[in-house]
Amino acid sequence: MNYWMQLSIEYANQRSYLDDLFQVYPTIPEGIREIDERLYSDIEEAFRSRNNLLLIKNLLKLDLFPIKDSYVAYLKRDKSALD
Repeated sequence: MNYWMQLSIEYANQRSYLDDLFQVYPTIPEGIREIDERLYSDIEEAFRSRNNLLLIKNLLKLDLFPIKDSYVAYLKRDKSALD
């Protein structure tokens, strides 16, 4: 086995591995994002009424779309694509 691979496996098996990894790649963002209450209520209403088109249009208004997908940037740029 490759020397560096062996070292990596040994390190990953240490108890402190996940704590060390968290120091490098924290999972909690610096701050919690605030969502406009009016927009949030519009999203909830579209969801409850099963209006998928309005739901997606409202979700696209968010700073960060809830799902990571390559189409999000396209849909944000070309609003007529949904129609």
